[in-house]
Amino acid sequence: MDQIEPLFPIPLMRSPGLLSPELKDAAVAAIRNARIESNLRSDQLFHTEVADPRSNKLFQEIAELTIPKLVDFGVLLFGETLRWTVKEMWTNMLETGGNQTLHAHANSFVSGILYLTPSHPASNTVFVRPPGGFDFSFRHHTRSAAVGPYNAGKYMLPEAEPGDLVLFPSYLYHEVPRNQGGQRITIAFNAIPDHLDCWGYRVTFAP
Repeated sequence: MDQIEPLFPIPLMRSPGLLSPELKDAAVAAIRNARIESNLRSDQLFHTEVADPRSNKLFQEIAELTIPKLVDFGVLLFGETLRWTVKEMWTNMLETGGNQTLHAHANSFVSGILYLTPSHPASNTVFVRPPGGFDFSFRHHTRSAAVGPYNAGKYMLPEAEPGDLVLFPSYLYHEVPRNQGGQRITIAFNAIPDHLDCWGYRVTFAP
């Protein structure tokens, strides 16, 4: 019998309801009262300053909840249980009509998104197949062609409820289409392990 093996898949972890309703509401209130700055590419997208979670009590509480998930996700990426640190956090406030352009996160190994408000179904986060030399030079796109994990160029989260966490490798490009709903608030973060070791050549990461 023929067998299909999913070679070299890219993991994405979804953790529904990681934040309690009380913590989610507290985060939304704090963000709406915080100093914000506009995004360079969208007039309807705003951020708080990038912060070390250790300097913000609310961010620290949220970061601590993500650590067990980061440990589990790290095993998928590196094959071993490592100690993880959330090195930086910031918030995104996307108003109606705004969008987040395609981007990836530098200087980290795992990135995450915590959803604090409902997202319009058309404005859920979209993940894009990594650009570069991993595809044929020709593509087959027709109205009748079935789209699956082996030929799709994009993946949109089917849903993102308030309190949900999504983790993904930091190199994975992602974007948010034009927001067709109300204000959309998320917390984004980057995380690193305490070290990586390649046959005795050890690189240590410390705050």
